Amino acid sequence: MPNSPSPTGIAAALTDRTDDRPVYVIGGGPGGLAAAAALRTRGVRAVVLEKSGRVGASWRGHYDRLHLHTTRRWSALPGLRMPRGFGRWVGRDDVVRYLEKYTEHHGLEVVTGVEVTRVDRAPDGSGDWQLTATGGRVLRGRAVVVATGFNHTPRIPDWPGRDTFTGELLHAAAYRNPAPYAGKDVLVVGIGNTGAEIAADLAEGGASRVRIAVRTVPHIVRRSTAGWPAQATGILVRRLPVRLVDRAGAVMSRIAVPDLAAQGLPRPDTGLYSRVRQGAIPVQDVGLIDAVRSGAVTPVPTVASFDKDTVVLADGTRLTPDAVIAATGYDRALEPLLGHLDVLDGRGRPVAHGGRSPKGAPGLHFTGFTNPISGMLREMALDAEKIAKRVARASR
Repeated sequence: MPNSPSPTGIAAALTDRTDDRPVYVIGGGPGGLAAAAALRTRGVRAVVLEKSGRVGASWRGHYDRLHLHTTRRWSALPGLRMPRGFGRWVGRDDVVRYLEKYTEHHGLEVVTGVEVTRVDRAPDGSGDWQLTATGGRVLRGRAVVVATGFNHTPRIPDWPGRDTFTGELLHAAAYRNPAPYAGKDVLVVGIGNTGAEIAADLAEGGASRVRIAVRTVPHIVRRSTAGWPAQATGILVRRLPVRLVDRAGAVMSRIAVPDLAAQGLPRPDTGLYSRVRQGAIPVQDVGLIDAVRSGAVTPVPTVASFDKDTVVLADGTRLTPDAVIAATGYDRALEPLLGHLDVLDGRGRPVAHGGRSPKGAPGLHFTGFTNPISGMLREMALDAEKIAKRVARASR
């Protein structure tokens, strides 16, 4: 993997290598690396700009327990399989190793330590793109692929009284393992995949009490049933009618997932696929079901406010946990970069992705900003091929 050059070396690299107007890929995570590799395979030069010092920066910062919820086979990027030795459910450290090897295997041109702060059309009307980057650099490329990540900027709600809380309050992005919380009372806020897994991790790791605050009851699915991965089902049903998938999902849930209503986690009253279409991915069980059934993790209502050492829940219950871990999601944070281009929707997400460019912005592509039921890495691999095909065709 390329080493991080000095600031002078970065400037020289970006000056010396832009005479052929490469495609610039913003972000050195899986989506950006996949796009760069697919472009290179089609004979299109791509330069990956990564603001941190190494590829896969976000993966390096995830909690220790994390494994992919998608299979090794359907998580590989174009042109390189994941080693069988990684197992079916690949762990965080192996994902990082894979991304490093992927960069080396494809000979990708990665420049680290450079953050792109603004994307514009080139002012000369040529159709090129102009990037403004750290250090006053201005770069010019024939196309741009934005791959800065679905989980970009941690978001903690501005709960009333949050600043008065005397306990520990952190975002799930800062959580690594349960060791610092052994013997402590911990409240996890948010029951998406991250919150559910952190709650189970804390319960298994020795926290004295673990509660999980639930705003909307999630759909819970087994990661694998009789050897059949949930991802395979997600791939098969993506094009089916929503009502049909909702009905089938309800039947499968009653067969595979126990009723946890008595423990405070009733079955959802809306369909699984209806939720997916609204952006809510099911929680894949990696220990939550057993933890809730045994009482090791207790579901409670969502957080309403804070009052010094107390957390006030939506039903008025008052808790005094030692620590609160907010698994409350992330912002895409794309507005400063390209909000002026009219390519984002009302939620700040790209209006087009993959091979399609937003209307009025040909040559601008996005990857990794959806969270599909079929698996994010799989979809980024497919996006990479579509982007490369479209850019290569435009280049010809």
